[in-house]
Amino acid sequence: MKQRYIGETSWEASAVALGIMRMNALTPDQAAKSIDTAFDNGINFIDAADIYGDGESERIFGEAMKKTTVKRDDLYIQSKGGIVPDTRYDFSKQHLLDAVDGILERLGVDYLDSFLLHRPDPLMEPEEIAEAFDELQNSGKVRHFGVSNFNPQQYLMVQEAVDQRLIINQLQFSIMHTGMVDFGMHTNMADTRSINHDGGILEFSRRMGVTIQAWSPFQYGMFEGVFIDNDKFPELNKKLQELADKYGVSKNGIATAWILRHPANMQVIIGTMNPEHIADSAKGADVELTKQEWYDVYFAAGNDLP
Repeated sequence: MKQRYIGETSWEASAVALGIMRMNALTPDQAAKSIDTAFDNGINFIDAADIYGDGESERIFGEAMKKTTVKRDDLYIQSKGGIVPDTRYDFSKQHLLDAVDGILERLGVDYLDSFLLHRPDPLMEPEEIAEAFDELQNSGKVRHFGVSNFNPQQYLMVQEAVDQRLIINQLQFSIMHTGMVDFGMHTNMADTRSINHDGGILEFSRRMGVTIQAWSPFQYGMFEGVFIDNDKFPELNKKLQELADKYGVSKNGIATAWILRHPANMQVIIGTMNPEHIADSAKGADVELTKQEWYDVYFAAGNDLP
């Protein structure tokens, strides 16, 4: 399994992370099998959030860790906070402190390797965030910090207020969600793909040494469904199968390899709880697509060169 340095830290973690958003649908025994399969296939990075399954996903993970041979110190465990579902985003100091305490209790761990601000709060007060981060770090509850779905100006506003490096930004990116790439290629043009939706976050992250974690790597649209083996995308699936046959992996593996082929030092967060699919996706991390193959997949998804 390829490794990634997380931001500018010395911590190396797997290029593929296991996201536990859907773990609330499993029993602790089933979840333990998913964790074991991930670890056996080189995945040592776990991504959680306090809202996943209304907290149940983290609780199941904590129970599952008691049933697996994987040790806490073998894993890089990350969670996110700041969303009050269907109510508000909340980056107030007390909410962030309470969120981390709840996360640690449900996961059954003493600390998080990283804690991310989960979607931008328009009412955020960076000074409050800074106070919360200092308390969380000084208490040993959180070692590193990052953000999720932040644009460059939002990132900088928080980074300028806090003493800790923001080392991660989680962003949606997949073969069927390529806005970050499209914008860069359509510079100085007037078509829809030239619209800068996110402030040039891809190039910004590379310059700042921020690790982009790609979420929904097999989805199209906003949780509309998966594109793999979907009759809506025949040309894409044909190309994915061709490359899967060449490299001896699954289509999921090629979709993973396509993201990791980008030189931005990305990680891929897979959300499947199916042990077979976990193993299939993990194998893609060791596939090195050629530049032309990367472009061929991009074209098969319905894109072209300007």
